[in-house]
Amino acid sequence: MIRIANGQGFWGDWLEAPVRLVEQGPIDYLILDYLAEVTMSILQKQKERDPKLGYASDFPPLIGKLARKLQQGNIKVIANAGGVNPVDCARKVMEYAPDLNVAVVLGDDVLTRLDDFLKAGHEMRDMDTGAPLASIRDKVLSANAYIGAFPLAEALNAGADVVIAGRSTDTALALAPMIHAFGWRDRDWNKLAAGTIAGHIVECGAQCSGGNCQVDWQSIPDMANIGYPVIEAEADGTFVVTKHPGTGGRVHSDTIKEQLLYELGDPKRYITPDCVADFTSIQLEDIGPDRVRVSGIRGSERPATLKLSISYAAGWKAIGTLVYSHPQALEKAQAADRIVRARLAGLGLQFDAIETEYFGLNACLGAAAPPIADPAEIQLRIGVRGPDRKAVDRFTRELIPLVLNGPPGATGFGDGRPPVREIVAYWPALIARELIPTRVEVVSAMVGSQAD
Repeated sequence: MIRIANGQGFWGDWLEAPVRLVEQGPIDYLILDYLAEVTMSILQKQKERDPKLGYASDFPPLIGKLARKLQQGNIKVIANAGGVNPVDCARKVMEYAPDLNVAVVLGDDVLTRLDDFLKAGHEMRDMDTGAPLASIRDKVLSANAYIGAFPLAEALNAGADVVIAGRSTDTALALAPMIHAFGWRDRDWNKLAAGTIAGHIVECGAQCSGGNCQVDWQSIPDMANIGYPVIEAEADGTFVVTKHPGTGGRVHSDTIKEQLLYELGDPKRYITPDCVADFTSIQLEDIGPDRVRVSGIRGSERPATLKLSISYAAGWKAIGTLVYSHPQALEKAQAADRIVRARLAGLGLQFDAIETEYFGLNACLGAAAPPIADPAEIQLRIGVRGPDRKAVDRFTRELIPLVLNGPPGATGFGDGRPPVREIVAYWPALIARELIPTRVEVVSAMVGSQAD
């Protein structure tokens, strides 16, 4: 049995979680999931400004902080913290932890290969709209293929203490240690599906151990010290989801079920680079406090294609807020909205969309929200988006004047005009698997050879 713990569900998750996982109980592998689709474009912009950036900057100092305990416990780390620059991420890790063996998995970043793909007839059509990539090629910011677990397992096989990838799938981070430790083969579909589902359960960190839980959330103990999930995996593909004893939160079949529904399309065909997992085959059993056994999982053959995560610039947006107080808070906010829209129309400004929300009334639940006769306060939130940055910037100058020339009782304007931000849109596409070769490089050896 091996223990695999996930200490990050996204870049920005609780900084204490990975430290506590290492310090509070036995684990064999620490996985850290940093990436999301928009994150890749942010990292690409960072790398354009500085070629040595483009990775999750929190990761190297974290490894430096944990290095001694990782060595004492023989704990391996697998993370997709590399973003669009895994090599420099690894080199920075070596500065903090020179005694660790660090390897990178490369091949997912295909930004410089897009034109070659297009010339070869690969249209990379948007999976939602069917539009060809050529229609927005000049706006592309980043392009990465989702790679699976086997390249990560190869890095572990090479003796790496720390494995750094770019855009791997979230589930691959947990599956890779199982492939490495148990010797699973690339056609062990049921086992690969089990490891994939284990990865899916823990990929969002504490979301499966009591965080963001809808079922009886008020009774979940000590959420200030919530325990992040630990997988106890067996070679036959069965596993237990748990957390360290004495930590807060809750691991129960109910919390696991909620996470299983996260980002789930066809439950019989959860497609990854490693296999296709059948979520309808999952068997859950509460076998003790904070222990859920998962078994019975079936899988089938992996697809012939890999998914591309492409981001592109899609115009500009700005969002501003004002707070209106009782009495007639809602009427004041609605009047302010009408005034802003009238002034924008009077200026002849055109936008792709103008959206208004009333926080405190129905912004989250819409028509399903219970009626409130006379709310104590309402936050007006109004935003625009469009292709013309100057028009969006002009909108930002129309909200704050309402403090003096609009309805009474406005507050919450201390930050001034809202910023204009670039819109980053997502373009999912497919590409033939054989066009995305991966490779593993041991960066500790690379650094040593450079020093020589």
